[in-house]
Formats: sequence, C-alpha cells, structure tokens
Amino acid sequence: MKKVLLLAAALGFAGSSAALAADAVEQIPEAPMAVEAAVPSFTWTGGYVGLLGGYGWGNADASAPGISASDDFDGGRMGAFVGYNWAMASGFVVGIEGDVNYDWNENSYAGGIDAGTDWSGSVRGRVGYAFDRALLFAAGGYTGTNGYVDTPIGDTSKTFHGWTLGAGVDYAFTDNVFGRLEYRYNDYGDKTIGGINADFDQHVVNVGIGVKF
Repeated sequence: MKKVLLLAAALGFAGSSAALAADAVEQIPEAPMAVEAAVPSFTWTGGYVGLLGGYGWGNADASAPGISASDDFDGGRMGAFVGYNWAMASGFVVGIEGDVNYDWNENSYAGGIDAGTDWSGSVRGRVGYAFDRALLFAAGGYTGTNGYVDTPIGDTSKTFHGWTLGAGVDYAFTDNVFGRLEYRYNDYGDKTIGGINADFDQHVVNVGIGVKF
C-alpha cells in the first residue's frame, strides 16, 4: 500500500513539474521590436549662399537739349547671392535675398567715349511653393546699378535706383546643394550723367549654384 501511495505521489509531482515547465516556456517574454529611426524629410528652411552667371539685355534711352537716342547695352554677367528661407507647413516658402553682380555691357562711341553699367545689386523678398526638392518662386524688391560715361577729358558715374521683379526655380540636388534658373526684369529709373539724361532697364537670365545650411 505504501508503495502505491509513493508511486502516485511521484507521478503527481512529475505531472505538476511538467505543467509548470510548460507554463514557463509559454510565458517567455517576446523580444522587443526594433524601432526604425525616423528619416528627416527635406526642408527649404535655412540660410544659403551661391554664385551666378548669366546674360543681360539692357536698353538706355538718352536725351539732351535737341538730342534723343536709344541704344542697347547687352553682355554677360557674374555675381553672388545670399538669403534665408522659411518653409511653411502648407508647402509655401517665403524668404529674403540679396545679391551683388558685375555686368559687361560697355559700348564705345566716336570721340573716345565709352558708356555702360558695371556693378549692380538688389534686395528682394521671395515667395514660392515647394514640390519636395523643386521650389518655384517669384521675387521682387529694390535694385540699383552704377552707370558710367568715360571720355578723354574725364569720367563720370551715377548710381541708378529702381525696382526688380522676376521668377525662377531652385532644385536641390542634395540636402545642401541646389541649382537655380531665373529671369529678372530690372527697371533702374533715370539719371543725368555728363549733361545727358539716361533711362535704363534690363532683362536678365541667370543660372546659379548654391549651398544651403
């Protein structure tokens, strides 16, 4: 009888141990799932600097007592720009930009007279809409340029002040480098140089490369 009871107790203990072992296996905690790091999306917000090159088609209407004439002042140009953009949640982008340029558009006339413009610059507000890495924009603001007349008896120059308006596209090749294509119309107003009143305006196409911070 004692042997039967001992055998039953042993079987019961073995069964309960097996059950406990099964429960322990079933309750092994799952390994935590790996959480992928969020990849930041591209944004146009930030400062930037760049270089540009292009071509300008200028026109000057000159007048003096009893004289009236018009001439083209066309030529290549190079410059640099700096600005800052603020990207909105809606996809719109606003910003401000300044630039300095040099134009090669000098004309020569009889009597050893040379005339043209050289240094120019602008400060413009910008508004645009971003299609991911492509930013379509319009820009406008103040512009000025230095007009000059050089003669054998002396040189004179004046700063023309006016306004500029244009549009273009910036495209980000990487998170930090972007290219630019833009058109501008510059109306520099008029100034009197050497007794001649000159009214100067200009159409410009620029191609640029920039670095965004």
